[in-house]
Amino acid sequence: MCAGDYGSMPILGEPAPDFEALTTSGVIKLSDLKGTWVVMFSHPADFTPVCTTEFMAFAGVADELKSLNVQLMGLSIDSVHSHLAWIKNVKEKMGVDIPFPIIADLDMKVAKKYGMIHPGQSSTATIRTVFFIDDKGILRAMIYYPLTNGRYIPEIIRLVKALQTTDKHGVATPANWQPGDKVVVPAPKNKAEMDKRLSEGYECKDWYLCFRQI
Repeated sequence: MCAGDYGSMPILGEPAPDFEALTTSGVIKLSDLKGTWVVMFSHPADFTPVCTTEFMAFAGVADELKSLNVQLMGLSIDSVHSHLAWIKNVKEKMGVDIPFPIIADLDMKVAKKYGMIHPGQSSTATIRTVFFIDDKGILRAMIYYPLTNGRYIPEIIRLVKALQTTDKHGVATPANWQPGDKVVVPAPKNKAEMDKRLSEGYECKDWYLCFRQI
């Protein structure tokens, strides 16, 4: 990828690149959403089959995300008029209302800031990306998918809950973690912490791997 033509990849743990963009809900500026988590996802184009199934699936979890203090936003390199016509079509033909804003990114400014254009897939369409931005405006996670394969929406919900659990309790989450499962206690930084944790009631497999319930 040539950074000059297609943008650069954003970096986890750093402030998410700010932008102001026209959406189906009016103009939105990312930095105005601090205090709220943001899940921003891109799709290749309006009026395409896989994207339509994804938007209906995202609509199905919009209320759950809202309850988690998450603002869901879509994006593609289409006009706001195309977006509006598409969501009208989805409502009329599929009976699904799209309740979240969709960014119109005709000039690719947002797509380039977030590395959404991969010329090996297409130079005129965004691949399927998902960006998780926390309530302080920090980019916490990214997931990239090819044009051909739709996303597994439950994983997006799970990852939001995992990130929020990490922030709230100062823990990590193990492989295949689901809400309610035991979490991983951060590894000790020195011998004193290593000795102490063995008497703190954790479920320890060894000194470096301990679990607890929250």
